[in-house]
Amino acid sequence: MRCPFCANEDSQVKDSRPTEDGGAIRRRRQCPACGARFTTFERIQLRELVVLKKSGKREVFERDKLARSIEIACRKRPIEPERIERLVNGVVRRLESLGDSEIDGAIIGEMVMEGLQALDPVAYIRFASVYRDFREARDFETFVGGLMPLRATGRSRLDDDDQE
Repeated sequence: MRCPFCANEDSQVKDSRPTEDGGAIRRRRQCPACGARFTTFERIQLRELVVLKKSGKREVFERDKLARSIEIACRKRPIEPERIERLVNGVVRRLESLGDSEIDGAIIGEMVMEGLQALDPVAYIRFASVYRDFREARDFETFVGGLMPLRATGRSRLDDDDQE
């Protein structure tokens, strides 16, 4: 692992342990060249995932890109970082368990929408506005109007899926 301070290629692992959620291994490292200490997190990747975009383009799936988009939707909301991390881990696990290495971007977007709907209504609407490409205030009205009957009953679309 390359040292982030001096770019030396040979860092030494001083401590290694699983994270609380078991989704990664936390390693404390030290660089023999400059003596700096730093932490890395290594995740198990079951398979290389490729995202099929609307344009037909294929991109390698990036967990960090998924996490960034969810964090942006959740910005300035009272949501603990651990809950965001659990949502990201859950989406990645579901994608890896689909059994296909090529995944339509719409599937990823819908999984994130489901997770955010259960997590925070404002983050859900923020993400939807970008994902569904809202162009006018009317688009927000229509989308939020569709949520109101669900909120009035205290149910979510996820509840409907559980009934099937």
